[in-house]
Amino acid sequence: MRLSTSMIYQQNMNGISQAQSLWMSAGEHLSTGKKVINPSDDPIAASRAVVLAQSQAENAQFTLARTFAKQNLSLEENTLGQVTSVLQTAMEKVVYAGNGTLSDNDRGSLAKELQGMRDQILNLANSQDGNGRYIFAGYVSEAKPFTADAVSGAIDYRGGEQPIAQQVDSSRQMIINHTGRQVFMTLASNSTPEPDGSAGESNLFTTLDTVIAALKVPVQDGDQAAKETLNAAVDKANRGLKNSYNAVLSVRSELGVQLAEIDNLKALGEQRAVTQQQQMSELVDVDYNAAISTYVMQQAALQASYKTFSDMSGMSLFQLNR
Repeated sequence: MRLSTSMIYQQNMNGISQAQSLWMSAGEHLSTGKKVINPSDDPIAASRAVVLAQSQAENAQFTLARTFAKQNLSLEENTLGQVTSVLQTAMEKVVYAGNGTLSDNDRGSLAKELQGMRDQILNLANSQDGNGRYIFAGYVSEAKPFTADAVSGAIDYRGGEQPIAQQVDSSRQMIINHTGRQVFMTLASNSTPEPDGSAGESNLFTTLDTVIAALKVPVQDGDQAAKETLNAAVDKANRGLKNSYNAVLSVRSELGVQLAEIDNLKALGEQRAVTQQQQMSELVDVDYNAAISTYVMQQAALQASYKTFSDMSGMSLFQLNR
């Protein structure tokens, strides 16, 4: 087979191109710090890296979801902490209202104090988050959940009936905002029934409104029936406030458990992220010692190709016959 000058020239050019391509590829791996830049570099590692990247993205989404969930849970817990404090004071006032030596003026003063506490609890029940959403309105978070009836003046719940739930991990969903009905209008499992065996008053605002109205009614000396009516109203308010207090504490207990779980899931998510990052590094990150060695070797091969081409291009039959 005869080798023409153009064929020899082309073969040398091909050798240079190939050596240059390998040298540039080694340099790219070295500069990016990645051993898998294109799927063709390592198809198996590339496919596993795609799946792992999806897992990393999912873990990052759950991390963000847990941040929002903790903010909501903390806000609700802090709000209910204030409700608990006001309720404790209201319970003390109602117990004091049962003192038979109080005058109508004394009871009227207690009624005003309880009215202020009732309004304070109502304001807390209509609390909003930083985005203006009502935290005790369920999924109907744009409208105020507790409003007074236009006719009777009684406080009605008009929020959503479904508490807000959040997916905080791949297999864990939790309630991050309870509805106002669950907190302020529901009896706990340990509630105290009425003397006749019927269920106690579950509406906190109705309990307060009833005792406030009873304390405003004057009681004449010697009017035993009026005194008994007042005492019955106070006793019922004591039971009702105790039940409402226990209901709020029950929700707060649940919130405390959830906040602790969020912290545990956060720690688990952080550990998962570290593990995933290590696995990703093993799949696609370059071994710098091997990369530098390959780069230097390919550089030497390219220089040798250049030298060979230079020497071959300067050769002729006259030189060979000397």
